[in-house]
Amino acid sequence: MDKDFGADLKNKAVRIDKVLPQILAQHADIHPRMLEAMRYTLEAPGKRLRAAMVMMCQEAVSGRQADSVSEIAAAAIEMVHTYSLIHDDLPAMDDDDFRRGRPSCHKQFDEPTAILAGDALLTFAFEVIASKIQDGTLAAKLISILASAAGPAGMIAGQMADLEAQNKQGSKEHLEYIHLNKTAKMFEAACLMGGACGGADSDTMTLLSRFGLKVGLAFQVADDILDVEQSSDVLGKTAGKDQQQGKLTYPALMGIDKAKQLLTDLTNQAVELLAPMGKRGKILVSLAQMLNNRVR
Repeated sequence: MDKDFGADLKNKAVRIDKVLPQILAQHADIHPRMLEAMRYTLEAPGKRLRAAMVMMCQEAVSGRQADSVSEIAAAAIEMVHTYSLIHDDLPAMDDDDFRRGRPSCHKQFDEPTAILAGDALLTFAFEVIASKIQDGTLAAKLISILASAAGPAGMIAGQMADLEAQNKQGSKEHLEYIHLNKTAKMFEAACLMGGACGGADSDTMTLLSRFGLKVGLAFQVADDILDVEQSSDVLGKTAGKDQQQGKLTYPALMGIDKAKQLLTDLTNQAVELLAPMGKRGKILVSLAQMLNNRVR
């Protein structure tokens, strides 16, 4: 990873780590146990990748450092992502006892509390955008982008298709449908939210949309590979769960070598999309390359 990019990514994660508890602290009316569960999951160590992408895209589009508006948008998408992890780990879903190197929310607290904590973070994300972003037109656009990506024709659709595909013979087309919806659309949303915060024109928004989908799909291919090749200690969650649960994955469908080649191809395609942005797209090129080479 480029040293400057690595430092910038870490800096953005630190900024989000500060913003999230500040937002929670401003809402004294949240039930104490619910607040504890929300804080526990939000403050677990993570890459803050989707949140950082919001800020990076705002910077690439506007040419200025990420501001408080993009920080709020970044915090909101991190809340939605964290909700999805809480629910993914539940016994009725992927049934995982660990997340980000710590006990999953339902193991640290209990299953009903985990369900409600996920519900709380999902709805709270939209409240945060609506109440803390003063530009009503921008707030509405951000809410629309995030709701569409996380909703029944986005992440939920992918999760439903993922459940249906367990222990069944699948196709590459079906697998791509699962991961475009379950994972890539949230990456697309991060890019579009950042673009909206930066005042991107329609052509740039289209470019960011396509880039987000490519890197999001690449991220999931890498995730499938890491589940096979890495240990639980490195991943911060239980390794090998995909095979145990009969999940439809890229290594299972096409073999590990072809999956790695697909990862490289998707990364190269994502980078090529950024050519019209010139130097402004450098940070996003580094992002795509980092995702291609990640080890956890």
